[in-house]
Amino acid sequence: MSEDFGSDFLSIVDDEGNEYELELLDSLEHNGFTYYALIEAKDGQAEEDSSEDELIIMKVLIEDGEEILSTPDTDEELNEVYNLFMDRLFEDDDSCADTSLV
Repeated sequence: MSEDFGSDFLSIVDDEGNEYELELLDSLEHNGFTYYALIEAKDGQAEEDSSEDELIIMKVLIEDGEEILSTPDTDEELNEVYNLFMDRLFEDDDSCADTSLV
């Protein structure tokens, strides 16, 4: 799998040659690994309904000095990392809410 990095977008080609455009929402370090929270990138023609976006969590592995994206190894790992991303998201919302009350 290869990745081409833009500003906040990844162009990923899987092992079968299918290309996907993903938007990087956040990244975090956990248990010695980096994880990315991504959604499918939308072009200008796409409907702007973000309620249908599915969160994609990818684990960054280093193979031969190159970053490779992989899915988390287990459902437990996926759920743990998902919860960490959600905590960060709601932590940001809480801090915004607190400052708007001042």
